[in-house]
Order: sequence, then structure tokens, then C-alpha cells
Amino acid sequence: MSRLQVVSGKGGTGKTTVAAALALALATEGKRTLLVEVEGRQGIAQLFETEALPYEERKIAVAPGGGEVFALAIDPELALLDYLQMFYKLGGAGRALKKLGAIDFATTVAPGLRDVLLTGKACEAVRRKDKRGRFAYDFVVMDAPPTGRLTRFLNVNDEVAGLAKIGPIHNQAQAVMRVLKSPETAVHLVTLLEEMPVQETVDGFGELRAARLPTGRVIVNMVRPALLDEEALDLLREGMPRGVVAGSLAAAGLGSARRSGGAERLVTPLLEQADEYAARFALERDQRAVLDELGLPLHELPLLAEGVDLASLYRLAAELRKQGMR
Repeated sequence: MSRLQVVSGKGGTGKTTVAAALALALATEGKRTLLVEVEGRQGIAQLFETEALPYEERKIAVAPGGGEVFALAIDPELALLDYLQMFYKLGGAGRALKKLGAIDFATTVAPGLRDVLLTGKACEAVRRKDKRGRFAYDFVVMDAPPTGRLTRFLNVNDEVAGLAKIGPIHNQAQAVMRVLKSPETAVHLVTLLEEMPVQETVDGFGELRAARLPTGRVIVNMVRPALLDEEALDLLREGMPRGVVAGSLAAAGLGSARRSGGAERLVTPLLEQADEYAARFALERDQRAVLDELGLPLHELPLLAEGVDLASLYRLAAELRKQGMR
């Protein structure tokens, strides 16, 4: 596994949940993982049932085997202050700029600058080492912006390096891109087995490849359980006789024998539900075929009927590990 794991997807696919589960999966067996949030939604804090994350790395979970998950919500204003201090040693002058509103103004009117700060902070965590020369984190997982603006977000430092031909900003932008365009990074896209998310996933990987950014894996989220086998689906396609269904229901004790046609009245709604399932199954099968054409590893996570909580995150993490994401 690459050391920087970028997770994106169309809105509503559960990319933040998948990023959190992946961080837990990678942290098992004593590893240290940093989970980075860049959109300011505090979605990670909600998933791990903890208070809002500050602009500092904080331990939020312990994984099986003693591994640790840390989290960081990157604040663009504070990240810009870090950069000003790092490159220009502004110290108190930088804090004065913040009080005057200059930092907020700069990060608001220049979205490209905001993305430079966000990606730069994540890549700094990837490169950082402790006093003994070991990486501070074994893995960094980034909960990235949605697929529609992902490539521009990751590639912004390439543009900055081209604009600033020399100096510390140029050097920093190049250092970030050396991480993002190397085997150290893998970009995963989360999707559902529905036409629009799948098409956006296909387009997203196409944009990543065109930008020479490293593609990772396809993660299909919220997969419904299989209720009918192929034999039952074939019977539905052929038109299952109503009498056979009614007889099976009656034999199973469904439908009161004392009420005329009790089992018969259950047949129509049951067959309607079966037809709906068969249509959805066919759609999902077709969407899997589209995803298979990408030629990338594909993982599936189940739909959680009870919703997502901390316990279910650990279940999803175990499922990812079972499928080889570790």
C-alpha cells in the first residue's frame, strides 16, 4: 500500500466513511495512521463520536493489534500562517496579518492557494520523520474533495510550480508534486452501483490518468445483500406461475387457511417486489461490468441497514482488510 491514500467520490457515496474505515484498516498490527480532513465539515469527528477536531494532530481511535489512528482537520488560514513562518519567518507579523483579516482574505479570494495549503500540509505529514529517522506515520489517509474537482485539487501545485519559477514556493510546490505523482500515493474513488456515480468514477479515473496522477482502487460502497440466486432470477424472467407461488406460500403457513385466498393475496405484492429486485440486480450487474473495464482492483462494502456508527466503522475496516487493503 502507498503511504498516502487519497479517498474521493461523488457526493453521497460515503467517501468520508470509507476514508475513516481505511484509516482503521491500515492502523492494525501496531501501525500509525493519520486521517486528514480538508473540507472543514468535521465529518471525521462525527464518525468517531468525538469533539470537533482542532488544527492539530489528535489520537481518535485504537485499532486491533494496538495500532493508532490520529486525525487532523486542516485549517487553510492557520496552514498559511505555518507557510509564512516556514518560508519568511514572519512570526508576530503573521499573527498581525491574521488579526487584520488578510489571511482569511487571501485564502477566500484565491481558491488555488487554499488547495496548495491543504495538499502541502498532507504531504508534509507523509514526509515527516522522527528523531530516529523513522516516518512519523506509516500511512496518511486524506478525505479529499469530491470527484468533480479532485484532479484540479491534487494538481494545483503543478500550476504553482509553473508560475513561480524560483524561490521557496516553487521548491515547496515541486516537493508536493513529487509525493503526489509518485508510487507513494494512491487515489481511490468511492462509488455506488448506480449509473451517475459509476459514470463519474469512470470520468474521474480518466482525468487522473490524463494528469499523470496515480490511480488506486475502486471501492463500491453500500452494496445490498443478494436475496435471490440465479435460479430464482431465471424463474422470474420466464414468468413465475402465480399458482406455484401461492401454493408455496400456503405450504409455508403464510396466508390464513380459514380465509379464502389468503395466500393468493400475497402473491401480487411479493412478485412486484421480486421484479423490482431483479431489475435492480440487472442494473447493478451492468454497472459492475462498467467498473471492471477500468482494469483496477475493486472492493465492495456492504450497506449498513442500521446506519454508520463507531462500531460499524470497525466492521468496515475489517472488511477492507479481508479484501487486501492493508
